[in-house]
Amino acid sequence: MIDEDLAEFVIKYLTKQGSSYAEVRLQEISSNGFMLKNSIPQLSGFEETSGIGIRFLSNNNILNFVSSNSLDKDKIKSLLSNALNTANGATKIGEKVDLSEEKTSEKKYEVKQKVKLADISPEEKLKVLFDADKAIQATKVNTIGRYLSLSDSLVTEYFANSEGSSILATIPRMTFFYFLTVQEKNKTIQRFWQYGATKGYELVKEWDAPKIVTDEVKAMQQNLSKGIKLPAKKMDVIACPQVVGIMVHESAGHPYEADRIFGREAAQAGESFIEKDMIGHQIGNEVVNVVDDPTLPNSYGHYLYDNEGVEARRKFLIKDGKINELLHNRETAMFMGLKSNGSSRAVEYNRESIVRMSNTFMLPGEHTEEELIEDVKDGIYMKNFMEWNIDDKRLNQKYVGAESYLIKNGEIKGPVISPSIEISTPELYKAIDAVAKKPEYHSGSCGKGEPMQAIPVWFGGPSIRLRNISIK
Repeated sequence: MIDEDLAEFVIKYLTKQGSSYAEVRLQEISSNGFMLKNSIPQLSGFEETSGIGIRFLSNNNILNFVSSNSLDKDKIKSLLSNALNTANGATKIGEKVDLSEEKTSEKKYEVKQKVKLADISPEEKLKVLFDADKAIQATKVNTIGRYLSLSDSLVTEYFANSEGSSILATIPRMTFFYFLTVQEKNKTIQRFWQYGATKGYELVKEWDAPKIVTDEVKAMQQNLSKGIKLPAKKMDVIACPQVVGIMVHESAGHPYEADRIFGREAAQAGESFIEKDMIGHQIGNEVVNVVDDPTLPNSYGHYLYDNEGVEARRKFLIKDGKINELLHNRETAMFMGLKSNGSSRAVEYNRESIVRMSNTFMLPGEHTEEELIEDVKDGIYMKNFMEWNIDDKRLNQKYVGAESYLIKNGEIKGPVISPSIEISTPELYKAIDAVAKKPEYHSGSCGKGEPMQAIPVWFGGPSIRLRNISIK
Protein backbone atom coordinates (compact mmCIF):
# COMPACT_ATOMS: atom_id res chain seq x y z
CA MET A 1 0.00 0.00 0.00
CA ILE A 2 1.17 3.50 -0.85
CA ASP A 3 2.19 5.39 2.31
CA GLU A 4 0.79 8.87 1.68
CA ASP A 5 1.97 10.00 5.12
CA LEU A 6 5.55 9.44 3.98
CA ALA A 7 5.06 11.96 1.18
CA GLU A 8 3.73 14.51 3.66
CA PHE A 9 6.72 13.85 5.95
CA VAL A 10 9.19 14.53 3.10
CA ILE A 11 7.46 17.73 2.00
CA LYS A 12 7.30 19.10 5.55
CA TYR A 13 10.97 18.27 6.15
CA LEU A 14 12.18 19.96 2.95
CA THR A 15 9.99 23.01 3.50
CA LYS A 16 11.34 23.38 7.03
CA GLN A 17 14.88 23.21 5.63
CA GLY A 18 14.18 26.17 3.33
CA SER A 19 13.11 24.52 0.07
CA SER A 20 10.76 26.80 -1.86
CA TYR A 21 9.29 23.80 -3.68
CA ALA A 22 9.16 20.04 -3.05
CA GLU A 23 7.47 17.11 -4.74
CA VAL A 24 7.29 13.39 -4.04
CA ARG A 25 6.48 10.39 -6.26
CA LEU A 26 5.80 7.12 -4.47
CA GLN A 27 5.54 4.16 -6.79
CA GLU A 28 4.69 0.45 -6.63
CA ILE A 29 5.13 -1.79 -9.70
CA SER A 30 4.13 -5.42 -10.13
CA SER A 31 5.34 -6.86 -13.44
CA ASN A 32 5.54 -10.17 -15.29
CA GLY A 33 7.30 -11.12 -18.51
CA PHE A 34 7.24 -14.26 -20.66
CA MET A 35 9.41 -15.09 -23.67
CA LEU A 36 9.41 -17.83 -26.28
CA LYS A 37 12.26 -18.34 -28.75
CA ASN A 38 11.77 -20.91 -31.51
CA SER A 39 9.27 -22.84 -29.35
CA ILE A 40 11.56 -22.82 -26.29
CA PRO A 41 10.55 -20.81 -23.18
CA GLN A 42 13.22 -18.36 -22.08
CA LEU A 43 13.88 -16.88 -18.66
CA SER A 44 10.71 -15.20 -17.41
CA GLY A 45 10.57 -12.34 -14.98
CA PHE A 46 8.35 -11.72 -11.96
CA GLU A 47 9.14 -8.48 -10.20
CA GLU A 48 7.78 -6.33 -7.40
CA THR A 49 9.40 -2.93 -6.97
CA SER A 50 8.67 0.11 -4.87
CA GLY A 51 10.42 3.34 -4.11
CA ILE A 52 10.35 7.09 -3.77
CA GLY A 53 11.52 9.88 -6.06
CA ILE A 54 11.95 13.40 -4.66
CA ARG A 55 12.59 16.74 -6.34
CA PHE A 56 13.09 20.03 -4.57
CA LEU A 57 14.30 23.56 -5.12
CA SER A 58 17.09 24.32 -2.67
CA ASN A 59 17.44 27.78 -1.18
CA ASN A 60 19.74 28.80 -4.07
CA ASN A 61 16.96 27.91 -6.54
CA ILE A 62 18.67 24.82 -7.94
CA LEU A 63 16.42 21.88 -8.79
CA ASN A 64 17.57 18.62 -7.19
CA PHE A 65 16.48 15.00 -7.57
CA VAL A 66 17.07 12.02 -5.30
CA SER A 67 15.49 8.58 -5.06
CA SER A 68 15.51 5.53 -2.82
CA ASN A 69 14.10 2.01 -2.76
CA SER A 70 14.01 2.26 1.03
CA LEU A 71 10.86 3.79 2.50
CA ASP A 72 12.28 4.09 6.01
CA LYS A 73 11.80 7.65 7.29
CA ASP A 74 15.19 7.86 9.02
CA LYS A 75 17.04 6.71 5.90
CA ILE A 76 15.11 9.13 3.71
CA LYS A 77 15.79 11.97 6.15
CA SER A 78 19.52 11.17 5.99
CA LEU A 79 19.36 11.06 2.18
CA LEU A 80 17.68 14.46 2.05
CA SER A 81 20.13 15.99 4.53
CA ASN A 82 23.05 14.95 2.32
CA ALA A 83 21.25 16.18 -0.79
CA LEU A 84 20.57 19.58 0.79
CA ASN A 85 24.22 19.97 1.80
CA THR A 86 25.35 19.12 -1.72
CA ALA A 87 22.77 21.43 -3.31
CA ASN A 88 23.62 24.38 -1.08
CA GLY A 89 27.27 24.00 -1.97
CA ALA A 90 26.59 23.97 -5.71
CA THR A 91 25.85 27.66 -6.13
CA LYS A 92 28.57 28.22 -8.75
CA ILE A 93 27.87 25.18 -10.97
CA GLY A 94 24.16 24.58 -10.46
CA GLU A 95 21.59 25.79 -12.96
CA LYS A 96 18.97 28.04 -11.40
CA VAL A 97 15.40 26.97 -12.21
CA ASP A 98 12.01 28.64 -12.10
CA LEU A 99 8.78 26.65 -12.42
CA SER A 100 5.54 27.82 -13.98
CA GLU A 101 2.64 28.44 -11.64
CA GLU A 102 0.02 25.71 -12.05
CA LYS A 103 -3.38 24.87 -10.64
CA THR A 104 -3.29 22.39 -7.78
CA SER A 105 -5.27 19.16 -7.98
CA GLU A 106 -6.45 16.42 -5.63
CA LYS A 107 -7.48 13.41 -7.68
CA LYS A 108 -7.66 9.63 -7.75
CA TYR A 109 -8.08 7.67 -10.97
CA GLU A 110 -7.72 4.10 -12.14
CA VAL A 111 -7.81 2.26 -15.46
CA LYS A 112 -10.33 -0.52 -14.98
CA GLN A 113 -9.60 -4.16 -15.83
CA LYS A 114 -12.42 -6.42 -17.02
CA VAL A 115 -10.12 -9.38 -16.44
CA LYS A 116 -7.52 -8.63 -13.79
CA LEU A 117 -3.90 -9.34 -14.70
CA ALA A 118 -3.28 -10.77 -11.23
CA ASP A 119 -5.99 -13.41 -11.72
CA ILE A 120 -4.26 -15.05 -14.72
CA SER A 121 -1.74 -17.81 -14.07
CA PRO A 122 1.77 -17.81 -15.59
CA GLU A 123 0.87 -20.99 -17.48
CA GLU A 124 -2.08 -19.29 -19.18
CA LYS A 125 0.01 -16.29 -20.18
CA LEU A 126 2.76 -18.49 -21.61
CA LYS A 127 0.12 -20.48 -23.53
CA VAL A 128 -0.65 -17.31 -25.53
CA LEU A 129 2.88 -17.45 -26.91
CA PHE A 130 2.77 -21.19 -27.57
CA ASP A 131 -0.49 -20.78 -29.49
CA ALA A 132 1.01 -18.01 -31.62
CA ASP A 133 4.15 -20.05 -32.26
CA LYS A 134 2.13 -23.11 -33.32
CA ALA A 135 0.05 -20.94 -35.65
CA ILE A 136 3.21 -19.70 -37.37
CA GLN A 137 4.46 -23.24 -37.90
CA ALA A 138 1.07 -24.32 -39.26
CA THR A 139 1.45 -21.84 -42.15
CA LYS A 140 4.44 -23.88 -43.44
CA VAL A 141 6.26 -20.59 -44.03
CA ASN A 142 9.96 -21.13 -43.33
CA THR A 143 10.15 -18.89 -40.27
CA ILE A 144 13.64 -19.62 -39.02
CA GLY A 145 13.49 -17.07 -36.21
CA ARG A 146 10.45 -16.78 -33.92
CA TYR A 147 10.88 -14.54 -30.90
CA LEU A 148 7.64 -13.82 -29.04
CA SER A 149 7.04 -12.08 -25.71
CA LEU A 150 4.08 -11.15 -23.51
CA SER A 151 4.44 -8.83 -20.54
CA ASP A 152 2.19 -6.98 -18.13
CA SER A 153 2.52 -4.50 -15.30
CA LEU A 154 0.38 -2.81 -12.70
CA VAL A 155 1.68 0.59 -11.63
CA THR A 156 0.34 2.51 -8.65
CA GLU A 157 1.78 5.98 -8.21
CA TYR A 158 1.14 8.72 -5.69
CA PHE A 159 2.25 12.29 -6.39
CA ALA A 160 2.21 15.16 -3.90
CA ASN A 161 3.86 18.56 -3.80
CA SER A 162 4.31 21.48 -1.44
CA GLU A 163 1.73 23.50 -3.39
CA GLY A 164 -1.10 21.22 -2.30
CA SER A 165 -1.48 18.75 -5.15
CA SER A 166 -2.04 15.06 -4.44
CA ILE A 167 -2.78 12.51 -7.17
CA LEU A 168 -3.16 8.73 -6.91
CA ALA A 169 -3.13 6.77 -10.18
CA THR A 170 -3.36 3.03 -10.89
CA ILE A 171 -2.58 1.91 -14.45
CA PRO A 172 -2.36 -1.67 -15.80
CA ARG A 173 -0.46 -2.29 -19.06
CA MET A 174 -0.02 -5.24 -21.39
CA THR A 175 2.48 -5.68 -24.21
CA PHE A 176 2.78 -8.29 -26.97
CA PHE A 177 5.99 -8.21 -29.04
CA TYR A 178 7.32 -10.32 -31.90
CA PHE A 179 10.53 -10.50 -33.91
CA LEU A 180 10.28 -12.83 -36.90
CA THR A 181 12.76 -14.01 -39.55
CA VAL A 182 11.49 -15.67 -42.74
CA GLN A 183 13.75 -17.43 -45.24
CA GLU A 184 12.80 -18.00 -48.87
CA LYS A 185 15.12 -19.01 -51.76
CA ASN A 186 18.31 -18.25 -49.78
CA LYS A 187 17.00 -14.79 -48.89
CA THR A 188 15.78 -13.62 -45.50
CA ILE A 189 13.54 -10.85 -44.25
CA GLN A 190 12.85 -9.69 -40.69
CA ARG A 191 9.98 -7.87 -39.02
CA PHE A 192 9.36 -6.80 -35.46
CA TRP A 193 6.34 -5.07 -33.97
CA GLN A 194 4.69 -4.38 -30.65
CA TYR A 195 1.11 -4.15 -29.41
CA GLY A 196 0.37 -2.40 -26.15
CA ALA A 197 -2.47 -0.76 -24.23
CA THR A 198 -3.67 0.10 -20.73
CA LYS A 199 -6.29 -2.55 -19.93
CA GLY A 200 -6.65 -5.87 -18.24
CA TYR A 201 -6.09 -9.36 -19.63
CA GLU A 202 -9.09 -8.93 -21.96
CA LEU A 203 -6.54 -7.47 -24.38
CA VAL A 204 -5.34 -10.97 -25.28
CA LYS A 205 -8.61 -11.77 -27.05
CA GLU A 206 -8.79 -8.33 -28.66
CA TRP A 207 -5.32 -8.70 -30.18
CA ASP A 208 -5.61 -12.33 -31.41
CA ALA A 209 -1.86 -13.00 -31.42
CA PRO A 210 -2.02 -16.12 -33.66
CA LYS A 211 -3.72 -14.13 -36.45
CA ILE A 212 -1.31 -11.20 -36.07
CA VAL A 213 1.81 -13.34 -36.52
CA THR A 214 0.42 -15.63 -39.24
CA ASP A 215 -0.67 -12.65 -41.35
CA GLU A 216 2.81 -11.22 -40.86
CA VAL A 217 4.80 -14.28 -41.94
CA LYS A 218 2.58 -14.85 -45.00
CA ALA A 219 3.16 -11.28 -46.14
CA MET A 220 6.91 -11.64 -45.52
CA GLN A 221 7.04 -14.81 -47.62
CA GLN A 222 5.13 -13.16 -50.47
CA ASN A 223 7.51 -10.22 -50.40
CA LEU A 224 10.55 -12.48 -50.67
CA SER A 225 9.17 -14.83 -53.34
CA LYS A 226 7.32 -12.37 -55.59
CA GLY A 227 8.63 -8.90 -54.74
CA ILE A 228 10.36 -6.73 -57.33
CA LYS A 229 12.99 -4.05 -56.82
CA LEU A 230 12.07 -0.70 -58.36
CA PRO A 231 14.55 1.75 -59.89
CA ALA A 232 15.08 4.99 -58.03
CA LYS A 233 12.56 7.60 -59.17
CA LYS A 234 9.90 10.03 -57.97
CA MET A 235 6.53 8.48 -57.19
CA ASP A 236 3.41 8.98 -55.12
CA VAL A 237 3.27 7.05 -51.84
CA ILE A 238 0.35 5.84 -49.74
CA ALA A 239 1.83 5.55 -46.25
CA CYS A 240 -0.30 3.42 -43.93
CA PRO A 241 -0.80 3.99 -40.17
CA GLN A 242 2.30 2.13 -38.97
CA VAL A 243 4.50 4.22 -41.27
CA VAL A 244 2.63 7.44 -40.50
CA GLY A 245 3.04 6.69 -36.80
CA ILE A 246 6.82 6.42 -36.87
CA MET A 247 7.01 9.51 -39.10
CA VAL A 248 5.06 11.74 -36.71
CA HIS A 249 6.76 10.29 -33.62
CA GLU A 250 10.23 11.02 -34.95
CA SER A 251 9.71 14.22 -36.96
CA ALA A 252 6.79 15.89 -35.15
CA GLY A 253 7.13 14.50 -31.63
CA HIS A 254 10.78 14.54 -30.64
CA PRO A 255 11.68 17.88 -32.26
CA TYR A 256 8.73 19.51 -30.45
CA GLU A 257 10.09 18.55 -27.01
CA ALA A 258 11.00 21.93 -25.54
CA ASP A 259 13.99 20.63 -23.57
CA ARG A 260 15.60 19.55 -26.86
CA ILE A 261 15.05 23.00 -28.30
CA PHE A 262 16.76 24.59 -25.28
CA GLY A 263 19.71 22.15 -25.53
CA ARG A 264 19.19 20.00 -22.45
CA GLU A 265 19.02 16.73 -24.44
CA ALA A 266 21.83 17.54 -26.88
CA ALA A 267 24.37 15.14 -25.39
CA GLN A 268 21.97 12.23 -24.90
CA ALA A 269 19.10 12.19 -27.39
CA GLY A 270 19.85 15.01 -29.81
CA GLU A 271 18.65 18.49 -30.63
CA SER A 272 15.85 19.98 -32.73
CA PHE A 273 15.61 21.88 -36.00
CA ILE A 274 12.82 23.93 -34.40
CA GLU A 275 13.51 27.20 -32.61
CA LYS A 276 11.21 28.77 -30.05
CA ASP A 277 10.24 31.63 -32.38
CA MET A 278 8.93 29.22 -35.06
CA ILE A 279 5.43 28.97 -33.52
CA GLY A 280 3.05 29.71 -36.40
CA HIS A 281 5.57 28.70 -39.08
CA GLN A 282 3.97 26.83 -42.03
CA ILE A 283 5.80 23.52 -42.09
CA GLY A 284 3.36 21.45 -44.15
CA ASN A 285 0.18 21.23 -46.16
CA GLU A 286 -2.93 22.58 -44.40
CA VAL A 287 -4.42 19.05 -44.26
CA VAL A 288 -1.74 18.06 -41.72
CA ASN A 289 -2.74 18.03 -38.05
CA VAL A 290 -0.59 16.24 -35.48
CA VAL A 291 -1.44 15.97 -31.80
CA ASP A 292 -0.05 14.47 -28.62
CA ASP A 293 -2.82 13.25 -26.34
CA PRO A 294 -2.29 11.20 -23.14
CA THR A 295 -5.99 11.32 -22.27
CA LEU A 296 -7.00 8.70 -24.87
CA PRO A 297 -8.75 5.90 -22.92
CA ASN A 298 -6.78 2.65 -22.74
CA SER A 299 -3.88 4.07 -24.77
CA TYR A 300 -0.37 2.78 -24.10
CA GLY A 301 0.85 6.26 -23.11
CA HIS A 302 -2.22 7.05 -21.02
CA TYR A 303 -2.26 9.37 -18.01
CA LEU A 304 -4.61 12.08 -16.73
CA TYR A 305 -2.01 13.98 -14.67
CA ASP A 306 1.68 14.16 -15.48
CA ASN A 307 4.55 13.56 -13.08
CA GLU A 308 4.54 17.20 -12.00
CA GLY A 309 0.87 17.06 -11.06
CA VAL A 310 -0.30 19.03 -14.11
CA GLU A 311 -3.58 17.97 -15.68
CA ALA A 312 -3.08 16.28 -19.06
CA ARG A 313 -4.68 17.55 -22.26
CA ARG A 314 -4.47 17.22 -26.03
CA LYS A 315 -1.62 19.27 -27.52
CA PHE A 316 -1.78 20.39 -31.16
CA LEU A 317 1.84 20.15 -32.33
CA ILE A 318 0.94 20.86 -35.97
CA LYS A 319 -2.37 22.57 -36.75
CA ASP A 320 -3.47 23.18 -40.34
CA GLY A 321 0.14 22.59 -41.40
CA LYS A 322 1.58 25.15 -38.96
CA ILE A 323 3.85 24.61 -35.96
CA ASN A 324 1.38 25.29 -33.17
CA GLU A 325 2.67 24.13 -29.78
CA LEU A 326 5.65 22.49 -28.09
CA LEU A 327 5.70 19.83 -25.40
CA HIS A 328 6.43 21.45 -22.03
CA ASN A 329 7.10 20.69 -18.42
CA ARG A 330 6.96 23.41 -15.76
CA GLU A 331 10.59 24.44 -16.30
CA THR A 332 10.48 24.87 -20.08
CA ALA A 333 7.03 26.47 -19.93
CA MET A 334 8.33 29.10 -17.50
CA PHE A 335 11.27 29.78 -19.80
CA MET A 336 8.81 30.70 -22.57
CA GLY A 337 6.36 32.53 -20.32
CA LEU A 338 3.71 29.81 -20.68
CA LYS A 339 1.82 27.27 -18.60
CA SER A 340 2.90 23.62 -18.65
CA ASN A 341 0.80 21.44 -20.95
CA GLY A 342 1.30 18.32 -18.82
CA SER A 343 4.15 16.65 -20.73
CA SER A 344 6.46 15.68 -17.86
CA ARG A 345 6.96 11.92 -17.39
CA ALA A 346 9.30 9.50 -15.67
CA VAL A 347 9.38 5.77 -16.32
CA GLU A 348 10.09 4.83 -12.69
CA TYR A 349 10.51 6.41 -9.26
CA ASN A 350 14.32 6.47 -9.64
CA ARG A 351 14.28 8.56 -12.83
CA GLU A 352 13.82 12.31 -13.00
CA SER A 353 10.65 13.50 -14.72
CA ILE A 354 11.47 15.09 -18.10
CA VAL A 355 9.61 16.33 -21.18
CA ARG A 356 8.14 13.32 -23.00
CA MET A 357 5.60 12.35 -25.63
CA SER A 358 2.58 10.21 -24.77
CA ASN A 359 0.34 9.29 -27.74
CA THR A 360 1.49 11.20 -30.83
CA PHE A 361 -0.54 10.80 -33.99
CA MET A 362 -1.93 12.47 -37.09
CA LEU A 363 -5.60 13.38 -36.95
CA PRO A 364 -8.01 11.83 -39.50
CA GLY A 365 -8.92 13.61 -42.73
CA GLU A 366 -11.87 13.44 -45.10
CA HIS A 367 -11.04 10.59 -47.49
CA THR A 368 -11.30 6.82 -47.53
CA GLU A 369 -8.07 4.93 -48.13
CA GLU A 370 -9.58 3.69 -51.41
CA GLU A 371 -9.97 7.30 -52.57
CA LEU A 372 -6.31 7.96 -51.84
CA ILE A 373 -5.28 4.96 -53.93
CA GLU A 374 -7.65 5.63 -56.83
CA ASP A 375 -5.94 8.92 -57.63
CA VAL A 376 -2.42 7.43 -57.88
CA LYS A 377 -1.18 6.53 -61.37
CA ASP A 378 2.30 5.37 -60.38
CA GLY A 379 3.11 4.82 -56.74
CA ILE A 380 3.85 2.70 -53.70
CA TYR A 381 1.49 1.37 -51.05
CA MET A 382 3.71 1.11 -47.93
CA LYS A 383 1.82 -0.88 -45.31
CA ASN A 384 4.61 -1.07 -42.75
CA PHE A 385 8.36 -0.66 -42.39
CA MET A 386 11.44 -2.66 -41.48
CA GLU A 387 13.89 0.17 -40.85
CA TRP A 388 14.02 3.89 -40.14
CA ASN A 389 16.57 6.47 -39.08
CA ILE A 390 16.67 10.21 -38.52
CA ASP A 391 19.39 12.74 -37.72
CA ASP A 392 19.95 14.33 -34.31
CA LYS A 393 18.03 17.48 -35.23
CA ARG A 394 15.08 15.45 -36.56
CA LEU A 395 15.38 17.05 -39.98
CA ASN A 396 16.60 14.40 -42.45
CA GLN A 397 15.12 10.92 -42.30
CA LYS A 398 14.73 7.57 -44.04
CA TYR A 399 11.97 4.93 -43.95
CA VAL A 400 12.36 1.50 -45.57
CA GLY A 401 9.17 -0.36 -46.40
CA ALA A 402 8.61 -3.99 -45.38
CA GLU A 403 5.21 -5.08 -46.71
CA SER A 404 4.83 -2.79 -49.71
CA TYR A 405 3.05 -2.95 -53.07
CA LEU A 406 3.13 -1.22 -56.43
CA ILE A 407 0.18 1.01 -57.37
CA LYS A 408 -0.66 1.34 -61.08
CA ASN A 409 -3.55 3.46 -62.34
CA GLY A 410 -5.35 3.39 -59.01
CA GLU A 411 -4.97 -0.34 -58.35
CA ILE A 412 -2.68 -2.22 -55.96
CA LYS A 413 -0.46 -4.69 -57.82
CA GLY A 414 2.33 -7.04 -56.72
CA PRO A 415 4.78 -6.68 -53.81
CA VAL A 416 7.81 -4.40 -53.91
CA ILE A 417 11.09 -5.13 -52.13
CA SER A 418 12.41 -2.56 -49.65
CA PRO A 419 11.28 0.76 -51.15
CA SER A 420 12.86 3.59 -49.19
CA ILE A 421 11.85 7.19 -48.57
CA GLU A 422 14.64 9.69 -47.92
CA ILE A 423 13.22 13.12 -47.15
CA SER A 424 13.48 16.18 -44.93
CA THR A 425 10.81 17.00 -42.37
CA PRO A 426 9.41 20.08 -44.18
CA GLU A 427 9.41 18.19 -47.51
CA LEU A 428 7.56 15.31 -45.86
CA TYR A 429 4.72 17.42 -44.49
CA LYS A 430 4.44 19.58 -47.61
CA ALA A 431 4.14 16.45 -49.79
CA ILE A 432 0.99 15.26 -47.98
CA ASP A 433 -2.04 16.24 -50.04
CA ALA A 434 -4.72 13.94 -48.58
CA VAL A 435 -5.41 12.18 -45.27
CA ALA A 436 -7.72 9.20 -44.77
CA LYS A 437 -10.56 8.94 -42.26
CA LYS A 438 -9.68 5.82 -40.28
CA PRO A 439 -6.87 6.04 -37.68
CA GLU A 440 -4.88 3.22 -36.11
CA TYR A 441 -2.68 3.38 -33.03
CA HIS A 442 0.45 1.33 -32.41
CA SER A 443 2.61 1.04 -29.32
CA GLY A 444 6.28 1.56 -28.68
CA SER A 445 8.82 2.20 -25.96
CA CYS A 446 10.29 5.64 -26.58
CA GLY A 447 13.86 6.12 -25.41
CA LYS A 448 15.23 9.36 -23.98
CA GLY A 449 17.26 10.67 -21.08
CA GLU A 450 20.38 9.74 -19.15
CA PRO A 451 20.02 7.20 -17.59
CA MET A 452 17.81 5.96 -20.44
CA GLN A 453 14.06 5.99 -19.89
CA ALA A 454 12.09 3.71 -22.25
CA ILE A 455 8.56 5.01 -21.74
CA PRO A 456 5.23 3.65 -23.12
CA VAL A 457 3.78 5.58 -26.07
CA TRP A 458 1.28 5.19 -28.88
CA PHE A 459 1.90 6.54 -32.38
CA GLY A 460 -0.18 6.33 -35.52
CA GLY A 461 -2.91 8.02 -37.49
CA PRO A 462 -4.74 7.24 -40.73
CA SER A 463 -3.20 6.50 -44.13
CA ILE A 464 -1.83 9.53 -45.99
CA ARG A 465 -0.92 10.29 -49.59
CA LEU A 466 2.42 11.90 -50.42
CA ARG A 467 2.89 13.31 -53.91
CA ASN A 468 5.96 13.03 -56.13
CA ILE A 469 8.63 12.09 -53.58
CA SER A 470 11.92 10.27 -54.20
CA ILE A 471 11.82 6.48 -53.82
CA LYS A 472 15.02 4.43 -53.81
